[in-house]
Amino acid sequence: MKKISFVIPCYGSEKTIEFVINEIVEVVEEKANEYDYEIIAINDCSPDNVLSVLIRLANSNKKIKVIEFAKNFGKHAGVLAGFKFASGDYIVGLDDDGQCPVNHLWELLEPIINNESDYSMAGYNKVKQSVFKNIGSTINSLMSHILLKKPKNLYFSNFYAMKKYIAKEMIRYNNPYPYLEGLTLRTTDSFAIVPMEERERYEGNGNFTLHKSISLWLNGFTAFSVKPLRVSSIIGILCSFIGFIFGLAVIIKKLINPLIVIGYSSIMATLLFVGGIIMLMLGLIGEYIGRIYISINNSPQYVIKDIINYDEGEDLH
Repeated sequence: MKKISFVIPCYGSEKTIEFVINEIVEVVEEKANEYDYEIIAINDCSPDNVLSVLIRLANSNKKIKVIEFAKNFGKHAGVLAGFKFASGDYIVGLDDDGQCPVNHLWELLEPIINNESDYSMAGYNKVKQSVFKNIGSTINSLMSHILLKKPKNLYFSNFYAMKKYIAKEMIRYNNPYPYLEGLTLRTTDSFAIVPMEERERYEGNGNFTLHKSISLWLNGFTAFSVKPLRVSSIIGILCSFIGFIFGLAVIIKKLINPLIVIGYSSIMATLLFVGGIIMLMLGLIGEYIGRIYISINNSPQYVIKDIINYDEGEDLH
């Protein structure tokens, strides 16, 4: 009998997570004679009472496992923690707010079960999220295409499934700046997109903030590509070349016409432009060095405070 592991990072979902988990159980039980399941919910130090809800659900169903973080480490760290404890043949990831159409689970899994692909994701015609998050997602997708060579028609959604080997390969990354798209793209290029409609949230708003958006972009920039450094080098060479040409032109003009007074405005504009470029490049290099320093110091990707319904004898590999 095949087994499906559901991984759900939880934050601010006290009033929605029970509906999500109950729906998962109902859908999987449609094929209870073919598939076993487990649900791994990660409490990312949520400020509400979602942990109490998860504990109550876990006490009534031993197939529900709860991982409690000691502090907030972010969604991507939570997902990787769930992958580590997942023992299923297929891993399914989804959000905790009810937007993921769990009733289309078998459609999502079909390409993987039939060995048509190794990673399957929901393809939404219309993504139901805020304007700010739409802009952030667009920029993030463009960044992934440029830096990580992600296909233009590929959009990573909040409802996805994969074969076990992908999840197990992804958890080999143990640095403190995880970026799921980068980890997925460096592991496989066997993708399937399953058309379906995203649902409205059961309740509340998303937790996607400006700070989280910027942090996510930085993770993608600095953790999985050196292209920004190469671009910095090219810009530096280009600016040096322009400066050399400009300086040469000024000298020639002065030699031809000694009465020409070198303009203060043009000099200041040049200095400010070159100085700004230098500071930008130094900041980018500093970001890389800072993250290298933190990684060398073995800063944890996440810290687990407690685990519920986990048997110490279970295989994590």
